[in-house]
Amino acid sequence: RLILEAPKVFWQLGSVQFFSWFALFLMWVYTTPAIAEHVWGPESVDPSSKGYNEAGNWTGAIFGFYSVIAAIYAYLIPSIVKKIGRKKTYSLSLILGGVGFITMLIIQDKNLLFASMVGVGIAWAAILAMPYAMLAESLPAKNMGVYMGLFNAAITLPQIVAGLFGGILLVLVGGSPIMMLVLAGISMIIAGILVFTVKEKNQ
Repeated sequence: RLILEAPKVFWQLGSVQFFSWFALFLMWVYTTPAIAEHVWGPESVDPSSKGYNEAGNWTGAIFGFYSVIAAIYAYLIPSIVKKIGRKKTYSLSLILGGVGFITMLIIQDKNLLFASMVGVGIAWAAILAMPYAMLAESLPAKNMGVYMGLFNAAITLPQIVAGLFGGILLVLVGGSPIMMLVLAGISMIIAGILVFTVKEKNQ
């Protein structure tokens, strides 16, 4: 019943969350094989190869880097929000994340992947903070905890969908894991655009 009676902003932010977390799941699954093939070369697609293992280690390095960027950007979010507003800040952050994913298609120097991860880190910081801030002011106080719990649980849905259909998408893109990261970028940009459909109670 509570789900059916949820305010529109719950569903609007839920759609943004769906596409952003769908993108993140694709990143977590396909980054290592993507850079193994795209940066280390086709001979490194075998998970038992030296190149694949080096790519895996490098994936850990760039993931650690985007986490650092996210921590720094989290401190900057309030000042950015004061200047351009929450929706623009959230949308721009997600779009930058999408661009970060897509640029990996043209990067074949492993060191330049850190540049792509700047956008991803910015998006990650926004995803962890902004939808909850926007939702909190639009929910009835008596059901705040329930709705927040449901909203938080909803991030599992896009990951389930990505898990179920990721293999099909991989076939559709010709078996190229780097193209899965491009799809992640497109999904993140869609999330950024959908932010503008959110009707906040308090602007």
